[in-house]
Amino acid sequence: MGLKEYLASLKGKRVAVIGIGVSNTPLLELLLGAGVDVTACDKRPREAFGALAGELEGKGCRLILGEDYLEHLDQDVIFRTPGLHPRYLERARQRGSQITSEMEVFFRLCPCPILAVTGSDGKTTTTTIIASLLQAAGKRVHVGGNIGHPLLAEVDTLAPGDWAVLELSSFQLMTMRQSPHIAVLTNVAPNHLDVHTDLAEYVEAKAAIFSHQSPTDILVCNADNEIARKLSERAVGRVKYFTRKSEPAAGAFLRDGVIWLRGGAGERPVLPLAGIRLPGVHNVENYMAALAAVDGLVPDEVIRSFARDFGGVEHRIEFVRERRGVRWYNDAIASSPSRTTACLRAFPEKVILLAGGKDKGISYDALGPEINAHVKHLILCGATAGVIRAAVERAENFAGLPIEEAADWPQAVALADRAAAAGDVVVMSPASTSFDMFKNFVEKGKRFKELVNALPE
Repeated sequence: MGLKEYLASLKGKRVAVIGIGVSNTPLLELLLGAGVDVTACDKRPREAFGALAGELEGKGCRLILGEDYLEHLDQDVIFRTPGLHPRYLERARQRGSQITSEMEVFFRLCPCPILAVTGSDGKTTTTTIIASLLQAAGKRVHVGGNIGHPLLAEVDTLAPGDWAVLELSSFQLMTMRQSPHIAVLTNVAPNHLDVHTDLAEYVEAKAAIFSHQSPTDILVCNADNEIARKLSERAVGRVKYFTRKSEPAAGAFLRDGVIWLRGGAGERPVLPLAGIRLPGVHNVENYMAALAAVDGLVPDEVIRSFARDFGGVEHRIEFVRERRGVRWYNDAIASSPSRTTACLRAFPEKVILLAGGKDKGISYDALGPEINAHVKHLILCGATAGVIRAAVERAENFAGLPIEEAADWPQAVALADRAAAAGDVVVMSPASTSFDMFKNFVEKGKRFKELVNALPE
């Protein structure tokens, strides 16, 4: 079935789209352009949408806005926005509504192989490396999911020889009934427990990336991560592991400072660690995951050439500037303690750390010892400032680490600037979400960079 046929199948049905955001606006345009009966629902009030509300209504879309936007859902088909837990649509499902999503329909209609990445950390960098390597090898690649842009509207332009490379979150995976041809599971650690019912639900959502594969499909899994490795035992397809601690029968591993690949054709050295521009052990793992996924699709020399030049993804240990001998880095993507831990371990020296944001129900106990071990001066800002401070001060290795709290991020940057001397590294890695003061981590990261770049020479 192609996109035109799918849209035709919706004629005569009532369709609801939950969430009028960046990802769903193209979906609304697509449905309205095909003459589908559409209702758009969003928790925000009408004034939050400005002219967009009137534009959608002018195209025939009905709007249900405000706090009770989910109260009377009974449409034939309901497109769930990824951030909305399916439990909120359970009444509608019991009334007979079909619950789906833009990504689920894309999986049904996509004519080319799909390679998808999920995990608690490293998703975006790994996805970007994979897509870039495939492109460098001359393949036509379409990037979507959490990065890129919504792909459903252009699915009819994809050819069987193309590749769709997707980054998928636990929220997108929760209701998926299809899996990609190549699935990558970077790791699994407690995350998003402010949305998921519990850790078990979060873990099961991650498992959905491979649970519907066929025996000819491939799962690339982190053998060094206990939860991910345990999940991989349920895979029905071929499993490739990536690991820094052993040498698996198939997959990627380290030997003598080089990433090797092993498979049916034997083993070979592919990428020296010295040839990777990105800092940090976690980025070595990202490369191992990516190389295991594209083995046989991308020539080794293309891999080595790419790694020499690739400087990383914005907001992920992104170098901002060097000023008076002090290097500043933006790691705004680090919305969990495990991501901040990976960031801290990426630097050989102790750093000045700026952290804090909105709490999402995760314990900070494991972060406390890491901060004491890798940080020389801690500056906290945001709703989790007190929680992070407590975790640091009650850790067994706490030895009087200097800790300051800032009322806002301009003050936090000013405090870091005052504490830093030539040779220091300053990194903003929140270990929390950005929603206490910002719309998302991108806005937070851009604001941090603005503040750093505004510091006088």
